[in-house]
Amino acid sequence: MAKRSGQKLKLLYLMKILLEQTDEDHGLTIAQLAQKLEEWGVSAERKSLYDDLETLQVYGLDVISPQGRGSYGVGSRLFEVAELKLLVDAVQSSRFITAKKSRELIGKVESLASVYQAQTLQRQVYVANRIKTMNESIYYNIDALHQAIAQGKQISFRYFQWAVGEAGEDTVARRFRREGERYQVSPWALTWDDENYYLVAYDTPEQKIKHFRVDKMEGIRLEREKRDGAEQFQKFDMAVYSRQVFGMYGGEEAQVRLRFANH
Repeated sequence: MAKRSGQKLKLLYLMKILLEQTDEDHGLTIAQLAQKLEEWGVSAERKSLYDDLETLQVYGLDVISPQGRGSYGVGSRLFEVAELKLLVDAVQSSRFITAKKSRELIGKVESLASVYQAQTLQRQVYVANRIKTMNESIYYNIDALHQAIAQGKQISFRYFQWAVGEAGEDTVARRFRREGERYQVSPWALTWDDENYYLVAYDTPEQKIKHFRVDKMEGIRLEREKRDGAEQFQKFDMAVYSRQVFGMYGGEEAQVRLRFANH
């Protein structure tokens, strides 16, 4: 007798249903599980579902009875709701992630919870009016920089700043530094400071360590040359560097004396 359609996928569909539609407060009965499997084109007998639930438990899925005997759902997960909320908050508050990418990331975070738990995360999503970067390529910039650091290669890129556009104060436009000429540096580290991502690199012609905001880099390209600056970075302390260039502005270090009223 031929196996019924979809039986090989039954366990996978069953786990998907439990993970997406149940949690420690919401469960599904055997009849409801069978109905939902039917929606995926998989028929299931009552007795076989009990065996499948037991198999998933042996596999490591925390199958519980949220609403008492007769209902089944997933209890503990890889991420607890409180942990997912922390991830959502981190994405929301990160200025270097665009509003569009923030929504996409939060949507993926929500998929780690049940549909009921995801609603509690959605109520925290307020990204539309946040001040966010406008550079959509930042994801690819970070990936390219990690790749260059791992391979020990130099990179080249164009560097820009935002300025008032030709249409007036309501528009912004990119203004490339060095009139669009490419920078070429040796990347050594990425750091997150003052809500922005920065590349810390060695500039061979100037023989000094520099930093660049990742969301203002465009057209990053890995070069054939091996990176320079190993000697300088052997004694480099990122924490000290960040303190010295607070706000990520360069300049000479100096001691100053301040005098002000006691209040």
